[in-house]
Parts: sequence; C-alpha cells; structure tokens
Amino acid sequence: MQDLRKLEEELRRSGKLDALRALAASGEGKSLGGQLDGAAAEQALRSGDTAALQAFLRGVLQSGEGRRLAEQIRSVMEGK
Repeated sequence: MQDLRKLEEELRRSGKLDALRALAASGEGKSLGGQLDGAAAEQALRSGDTAALQAFLRGVLQSGEGRRLAEQIRSVMEGK
C-alpha cells in the first residue's frame, strides 16, 4: 500500500495525475470501468497476485475501448 501512495505522489509531482484522472473520468474510461470487476483488481493488487493482475489486464486489453485507453495512458506516462 505504501508503494501505491509513493506512486501517487510521484504522479502528482510530475503533473500526470490530473491527466490520468481525466482519462478515468472520460466517457470511455467510465464505460470501461463499469465493465470491470474493481473488487477483484483491488484484491489482486493488495495481495500482490501478479497472475490475477495479468489476467485482469488481458481482459481489459481485449476490448477496443481498453486498447484505446491503454494507449492514452501510455502517452500520458511518456509525456506525449
């Protein structure tokens, strides 16, 4: 959990946190979020279950929305 707080602070300092929040709040982000099992993702994160996280991400990336959103996230993280 401490690592997630550290990541949040790093994203805030770099100015990327607001951009990522905007993506999450977008129509595409909300639509995709409604299709996901957030509780399962949270449990996998908390427990460090990398196999479950990989399966979760594979499921996200199988949809067109998920792929587009992942590309937008990548652009934000690369500073484009």
